Amino acid sequence: MPSLNRIIMNRRSRRMMEEIGVQDMDVAEISGQWGMNLKTKSYVQYKFPAHDICKGPVRYLDGEVLKYDLILANQVWEHLDRPYAATKHVMEMLRPGGYFWLAVPFHIPYHAAPQDCSRWSARGLANLLVEAGFAEDQVRSAQWGNREAAMRNLEAEWPPEYDNEKDNLENDRNFPIVAWALGRKA
Repeated sequence: MPSLNRIIMNRRSRRMMEEIGVQDMDVAEISGQWGMNLKTKSYVQYKFPAHDICKGPVRYLDGEVLKYDLILANQVWEHLDRPYAATKHVMEMLRPGGYFWLAVPFHIPYHAAPQDCSRWSARGLANLLVEAGFAEDQVRSAQWGNREAAMRNLEAEWPPEYDNEKDNLENDRNFPIVAWALGRKA
């Protein structure tokens, strides 16, 4: 059963992927597996600790940086010691016109895997992308959450599983649970 925290994020982000034509893209994912079921031209994962995006972009053996049309990072950036550096490295890995999509939690319990370092709102993610070099007019961000979901995140069983019969999916901008953003490289 999917996590309550990701229902709306998944729906809206998958629509974003359709809008940008993900089916024709070479896609890389940093540590997660959110994109595994997307229909893409190609898909590859780079997992920590085999690759640490904070230390640099993914490179061929000759040192050349691998390039992609889309890079995904779902529920990863909150674990990074150097998220700004990592975002700059992602920028290096994007082809001109390429996209970077990331999603992060906002109101959830501490979860060290291996560490838990930061939280961002939709505005914070947009600012991170702009500071890393994405043009402000090429960044879209959003967030979702509500009081009931916030309370569910405090329950002993975490993360809360989505219950179609009971869970309220209305958005209350004052209680973000998750945020996501999509930036396009010039």
